[in-house]
Amino acid sequence: SFCLRTSPRLLCAATQQKNTGQNLEEDQSQSQNEQKVEPSSAEKLLAEEKAKLEEQLKEVTEKYKRALADAENVRQRSQKLVEEAKLYGIQSFCKDLLEVADILEKATESVPKEEIKDENPHLKSLYEGLVMTEIQIQKVFKKHGLLRLNPVGAKFDPYEHEALFHTPVEGQEPGTIALVSKIGYKLHGRTLRPALVGVVKDA
Repeated sequence: SFCLRTSPRLLCAATQQKNTGQNLEEDQSQSQNEQKVEPSSAEKLLAEEKAKLEEQLKEVTEKYKRALADAENVRQRSQKLVEEAKLYGIQSFCKDLLEVADILEKATESVPKEEIKDENPHLKSLYEGLVMTEIQIQKVFKKHGLLRLNPVGAKFDPYEHEALFHTPVEGQEPGTIALVSKIGYKLHGRTLRPALVGVVKDA
């Protein structure tokens, strides 16, 4: 009879222990599932953060590249300005010297060639001195990149010549230069003073 009385209790206890064991297993299983979910969520956040950082890095890299390109452009422009300053910094000074060259040229042209004789030693010496001075100044001009424009017979070029008049000239092609009234000059390929010319036109 004792066994009959205690059996329900034992059965109840065993059932309770079994249920408790099942609950523990379920709790552990649920906990493991939660642990599995949490890393997945964290990984997602890390992936988003990584994508943001990569995008920011890309933007910073692009800005850096643009800054380098801008700096290189500024450097090249500055270098070009410095080079041009070296080449054309004497432009104003050269223009003033051109007037001196013009005076020397007119002086040598004005001396009567028939009077340049040994019988006129003073005139001959003066003339030869003027010619030598004119030659020397042209050497100095050439050394510094300043060249004469004496375009008789050449095609008229508005970048190098200034037309004072147009006139028909027999035997010459229209558009060519028949007469140079004033010599022009170029400084390192850039027209410093255009040649003043007369241009041939159709008859």
